[in-house]
Amino acid sequence: MSPNDAKGADSATVVIADDDPEILKVIRNLMHRRGFKIHEAADGDEAMRLILEQEPDLVILDVMMPGQTGWEVCRSVRESDSLEGTGVIMLTGIGERMNELTSPLYGADRYLDKPFEFDDLDTAVTEVLEKRRPPQ
Repeated sequence: MSPNDAKGADSATVVIADDDPEILKVIRNLMHRRGFKIHEAADGDEAMRLILEQEPDLVILDVMMPGQTGWEVCRSVRESDSLEGTGVIMLTGIGERMNELTSPLYGADRYLDKPFEFDDLDTAVTEVLEKRRPPQ
């Protein structure tokens, strides 16, 4: 049994929201390799609809998207009792300092600045899922 099987990580549901098709593709491929069930959105409104429908384990959000911003989606996730176990990772290219100051205010578990390293995203995903999962 692999470490991921022990944690049930291969059963994780992830919503990815970014208006850049290339970023969506890169994240989709990474999440697919981990065996996650993936749902994608190209804007904040679509992301919020998917999040409410799927009640995912993890949401990976671009900050600047059409419709609701990633920060607005993150705040809505944090205000929903049914989503209290959902982890949130924010991605942005607006600048490290801005991301560092704002993402925690909206309740994000982690944030990464674009461009990001795949290993950094993979590590963030593992950490957030471990933090948010109830003890076995």
